Amino acid sequence: MKAFLILEDGTVFTGTSIGSTRDMISEIVFNTSMTGYLEVLTDPSYAGQAVVMTYPLIGNYGITPDMESRKAWPDGYIVRELSRMPSNFRCEGTIQDFLKEQDIPGIAGIDTRALTKILREKGTMNGMITTNENYNLDEILPKLKAYTVGDVVSKVTCDEKYVLEGNGPKVALMDFGAKKNIAKSLNERGCEVTIYPAGTKAEEIIAANPDGIMLSNGPGDPETCVSIIEEIKKLYNTDIPIFAICLGHQLMALANGAKTYKLKYGHRGGNHPVKDLSNNRVYISSQNHGYAVDGTSIDPKVAKEAFINVNDGTNEGLAYEGKNIFTVQFHPEACPGPQDSGYLFDRFMDMMKGAK
Repeated sequence: MKAFLILEDGTVFTGTSIGSTRDMISEIVFNTSMTGYLEVLTDPSYAGQAVVMTYPLIGNYGITPDMESRKAWPDGYIVRELSRMPSNFRCEGTIQDFLKEQDIPGIAGIDTRALTKILREKGTMNGMITTNENYNLDEILPKLKAYTVGDVVSKVTCDEKYVLEGNGPKVALMDFGAKKNIAKSLNERGCEVTIYPAGTKAEEIIAANPDGIMLSNGPGDPETCVSIIEEIKKLYNTDIPIFAICLGHQLMALANGAKTYKLKYGHRGGNHPVKDLSNNRVYISSQNHGYAVDGTSIDPKVAKEAFINVNDGTNEGLAYEGKNIFTVQFHPEACPGPQDSGYLFDRFMDMMKGAK
């Protein structure tokens, strides 16, 4: 069946329908990872977006037991070529069947390189995937321009708190759309991890007397998370060590008076170089974000830049002055991507031990 990807600038790509055949309107973003498509599909940070995979062949090892959350989150999926015959000893099914089961519309057979060039030159834009050959551009384009991602954190967070047992430090993980490997990375280091829904009050977390607090990744515009930012201000005012990733990093910055802004086309993939300013070492990182903290808006008495992006100089991390708090924009837990920066979990472990 034919499918069409229509961008808000009027560009139309024609390909083949994959997954669900329902119409979809979303923000179109691209990911440069060469592997890890299942982890990308199950990353809650993609809620409210449709993902273009720049690597040309997707699905060649099928669906494996590597999901980063309970379901797939992107609104749509866009690929150059979909592997029809996956081959892997861990394969449990095809990506085509997975997309249908998850009710995700997709399109294959389009020039993803040309699409990515458009998004890089013009910036991230909204788009529609449809199987309707009689589509009307005059009706569709105003709908595309009107689309906003909205409040997606409440959609992706857990319904109630739960615990991963451990014999080491007790960590409270705020779930703004957390990937499983964040809790797993802490749990494997012996931590007892209690995962809390995004709307949990700071008083409840403080009353549980955790040894450390983890603020997770998540989707959407950080400035819309007004009530969460108020609770983070209360957490900041304690002496509990805090480590934050991605959206958590942005929310902590906003809680301390810094500003965030939308990047032209974001950072998504497993090949982004970041420099640790404490030792000038460069690490290759896994990233997935469309917003960044404005490094010039940070009060130097509150925090200093700890990491920067080597490609474009944007802020990638903050170390807070006089506090056991550090935050990063990238994903040290990877999945998919390199695990160069996994040492940051060890730094958090040391911080918790030192605070006792």
